Amino acid sequence: MYHEILHTYWGYSEFRSLQLDIIQSIGNGKDTLGLMPTGGGKSLTFQVPALAKEGLCLVITPLIALMKDQVENLKKRGIKATAIYSGMSYEEMMIAIDNCMYGNYKFLYVSPERLSTRAFLLKIPHLQINLIAVDESHCISQWGYDFRPSYRQIASIREHLPTVPILALTATATPEVVRDIQTQLKFAAPNVFQKSFVRSNLIYIVRQTDDKLQQLLQILQKVPGTSVVYVRNRKKTKEIADFLNENNIPANYFHAGLSNNTKDERQQKWKNDECRVMVSTNAFGMGIDKPEVRTVIHLDLPDSIENYFQEAGRAGRDEKKAYAILLYSNADKVKIEKRIRDNFPEKEKIKEIYEAISNYLQIPVEGKEGAVYDFEIFDFCAKFHFPALLVHSAINILEQAEYICYTEEVDSNSRILFTVSRDDLYAINNSHIHSEKIIHALLRSYTGLFTDYAYINEEIIAQRAGLTVDETIQTLIFLAKTKVIQYIPRKKIPFITYTQQRQEKRYLKIPREVYEEKKERYVKRIESMIAYATNTTVCRSRMLLHYFGESNTHDCDQCDICLTRKKNDLANQEFQQLCTTIKTTLLEKALTIHELSAKYNHQKEKIIKTTRWMLDQGEIYCDDTLKLHLNKTK
Repeated sequence: MYHEILHTYWGYSEFRSLQLDIIQSIGNGKDTLGLMPTGGGKSLTFQVPALAKEGLCLVITPLIALMKDQVENLKKRGIKATAIYSGMSYEEMMIAIDNCMYGNYKFLYVSPERLSTRAFLLKIPHLQINLIAVDESHCISQWGYDFRPSYRQIASIREHLPTVPILALTATATPEVVRDIQTQLKFAAPNVFQKSFVRSNLIYIVRQTDDKLQQLLQILQKVPGTSVVYVRNRKKTKEIADFLNENNIPANYFHAGLSNNTKDERQQKWKNDECRVMVSTNAFGMGIDKPEVRTVIHLDLPDSIENYFQEAGRAGRDEKKAYAILLYSNADKVKIEKRIRDNFPEKEKIKEIYEAISNYLQIPVEGKEGAVYDFEIFDFCAKFHFPALLVHSAINILEQAEYICYTEEVDSNSRILFTVSRDDLYAINNSHIHSEKIIHALLRSYTGLFTDYAYINEEIIAQRAGLTVDETIQTLIFLAKTKVIQYIPRKKIPFITYTQQRQEKRYLKIPREVYEEKKERYVKRIESMIAYATNTTVCRSRMLLHYFGESNTHDCDQCDICLTRKKNDLANQEFQQLCTTIKTTLLEKALTIHELSAKYNHQKEKIIKTTRWMLDQGEIYCDDTLKLHLNKTK
């Protein structure tokens, strides 16, 4: 049956490694955790078994762009799917739920923030749910690199659906996180399917350079094909894209601050090979299905091995040779260590920002729990003279402490309110050619228009009035100018939800597990990232795999470390032993290369080769008297 579904909807004859095992486990009603690397085909592990059963699959994911992408892809295959996420109006949410109840829908994608809403919980018993799929499941673990408090609501859903199996999926999780995911999701029994994170076609390279732009240019000139270049800030995305275009490499830039239309347009051009290189912040790539990416290049250090591995893993999903390249300079270590201070401001400063936000939004002490407010963060920063980075970090910690929930850059639907009475409406002589059509369409489509703002959809209004969307918008603007309605057009706006009543500053508590413990784990991740970048002896692939708990690994024989060692005709174990020997010897006393090789005469040639390599890598240095010294800064 599963193979038949796979062939009918996706055109494949066989499953990838581990996919069928996970599907069969879910088919047998078992709670299941699937660990599959980026590009490993995670989505099919819940889509196929859900299609094999009667009822609806509930898919929980934090990535709005990803859920929209998957819903669209399922629809193209003739599979009914819809999504509910932050920023949707109550009416839109109810329509989506009703469609699932009565319209024979197979997939409902939901953001974790929506799970605990009263409206959604009341509808759950009426939805014939056959499977709960939790994507990015590492977000439920306090030990995970991207913990989100909203994920903790997922376990409570199980109380309403005690017999429904749950499938947790993630691309990156340490052994500690793997255990915690199963505990938090209340697995009936431990049940993990883990695909090795080995990517034999992906070559990991670190290049130390102070001229990253020239190095980037050389790489792209040497390695043809599609590329993603990751940087840390929005301004650099444009600067680097401009630099590449000036050097005849077609490039564009991408970040969260762009409009949705612009993002969609640029993403599509890149997918269609109209643009070779996308220079982006970490906003680009989630759910992007482009198998033939040949290079992923990081110009800045990510915050963690998890982030790096996931982003690097977007290269070579077609299983052909691809490169994950990190460009590193000595200044990067200082920059990444500064992020610790940036991400964890002093607790008093966090409390101060909480109080300032509440005052900015004019929320009284013990103000309403669950209330939602538009929040223009840059306007707030300007009025209260706070740096934007500081505010972002404080908001993140306040979210973790479950005082507020910040939703960034969500499309807010248009709203209208009639400012005249229903009786007066028909007495108005409107000169605009389409006024009457639009008014009738509004009255047929929405209720309560004379008492409160109602969310509207211009496309639906246009369809019902027999007009274009542009004609509809222009008519609404005209009606607003003539004071028949108040019209608030759709806009892209962040908002804050108070998850508990506003507290006085003195009563605000930032728990140890949210601040001190989280900071400690963040520091460890930073240290691991620096260790990876500065490593000169251990195979890159082996190092990454060890981080994720894979001990039975082999050298890849193709990363920069392995290739350098090959040139020296040394095996890994022997090479590392010689490096240690040389370091220990030079720590005791500075020697010339001849003195050093003579000291180990039986391994003279190997000592010389290893010493030269260590000199090239800056592990040791030579003074004016030709004495070798250990570089203690490395």
